[in-house]
Amino acid sequence: MPDTTLPRAATADGQTGLDTLAADPAGALVASDFDGTLSPIVPDPADARAYPGAADALTKLAVAVGTVVIITGRPAADVVRFGGLGEIPGLIVLGHYGAERWQGGRVTAAPVPDGVAHVRAELPGLLATVGAPEGTHIEDKGTALAVHTRRAADPSGALEKLREPLARLAAETGLAVEPGRFVWEIRPVGSDKGQALRSLVSERGARSVLFCGDDLGDLAAFAAVRDLRADGVPGCAVASRSAESPQVAAAADLVVDGPPGVVELLFSLARYYGRPGA
Repeated sequence: MPDTTLPRAATADGQTGLDTLAADPAGALVASDFDGTLSPIVPDPADARAYPGAADALTKLAVAVGTVVIITGRPAADVVRFGGLGEIPGLIVLGHYGAERWQGGRVTAAPVPDGVAHVRAELPGLLATVGAPEGTHIEDKGTALAVHTRRAADPSGALEKLREPLARLAAETGLAVEPGRFVWEIRPVGSDKGQALRSLVSERGARSVLFCGDDLGDLAAFAAVRDLRADGVPGCAVASRSAESPQVAAAADLVVDGPPGVVELLFSLARYYGRPGA
């Protein structure tokens, strides 16, 4: 017989969130980041693909719970394509930290601030001027620009070298600069995964929430889970373990072993909801 037990959270509040998800799947909102959570981190972001079984787990879960959503800094359509997620029933993908939404094959998006175009024009020259190490590269996300240092000989040193120049450029344009796993991202102020998660929980009338993430940008969503719990919506924050972002595991209610652990957690939820008597 398949295992229909659920993992135990390390915190009492997280366990209450899991228990509520288990008791009331129709009222549950299950959300996840993509890179590092549903997909392994790779040197080139364009090569990212969902971990084997991720689409199947989300499909099975989508049949049982009220809402399944992915919240990512990437363009929403890229995540759908890279993950092979286009056929998951009812799936919502919030791209660009909530500034863009994919649902039912259609993408809607907020206007792009003028400052993004300025950063796009200035960034290559700035990197050349400050002597960005070889291997540093720019990812254009449309509504944001990311500067990656993972390919550099010293990724951490390269990241620190760029901290102040990128902060100045962001300040000039009224944008925010946010850290990630060997990346600085310049994006519109106020766009974060926490706000996106809170808005969707309100929109969907969710009675419980689970969010899975791995990176510093996911801490805002973890904070949203805690805020929602204070407002009476039980929830659980799940960390996809990463040696590069130990702060995320420290802030989580439940820690799993990278994308394989996240996919297994989603399958565990799906099996639990599919057990006899559920």
